[in-house]
Amino acid sequence: MNKVSENPFKNRTGGDTPLMVVTALFVTLYLVSNVMAVKIVSIFGIFCFDAGTITFPFAYMLGDVLTEIWGYRTARKVIWITFVCNICMVVSTQVGVWMPSPDYLDETANAYNTIFTYVPRIVIGSLTGFLLGELSNAWLMERIKEKTRGRRLWVRTIGSSAVGYLFDTLPFVLIAFAGVVTMHDLLLMIALQYFMKLFIEVLFGTPMAYALIVLLKRKILNERHNG
Repeated sequence: MNKVSENPFKNRTGGDTPLMVVTALFVTLYLVSNVMAVKIVSIFGIFCFDAGTITFPFAYMLGDVLTEIWGYRTARKVIWITFVCNICMVVSTQVGVWMPSPDYLDETANAYNTIFTYVPRIVIGSLTGFLLGELSNAWLMERIKEKTRGRRLWVRTIGSSAVGYLFDTLPFVLIAFAGVVTMHDLLLMIALQYFMKLFIEVLFGTPMAYALIVLLKRKILNERHNG
């Protein structure tokens, strides 16, 4: 019996698996955050924020991991891929809104249309905020790493996110809601979204980034050693 020859390309991209997984999670979390943003959460009837605020910091956490492990150039590519994926989602779901549905499914169609009928200025605000925030976050993460010579990871994860959230929150809220809500509510929205994202980053995002970075570095080193 003739022995089947080994595929010369088999497992050649095995070392890319961690990057593929982190990229997939990064894109997924960002798209999920945009869908969740339709739901407005009220705390004690005083503070209001969109549900996407809860998951968005974890996308930033993965952005920190991307920059820490693979560098700013790779992180920038992933950010642009995510940007394009978001446009694809907006276009595709909007086409779904325009398509007709049977009368007996009006309730389902109305629910779909409520979620995926995008206000143009909100889409523009979201995309602008994402690009400015993520690119500044990744760039600053790399610069702080150089200045600290790779030490004190928490300084660069929290420091870069503090700047990134500012560049994300300000454009989004101003583009999406200026002239629609009062100046008081506008400032409150900016402050609440910014500090809540930063709070989640400090409490959950940074510890998770530490764990993921250690795990990924160990896995990559093992693969290089075994390879």
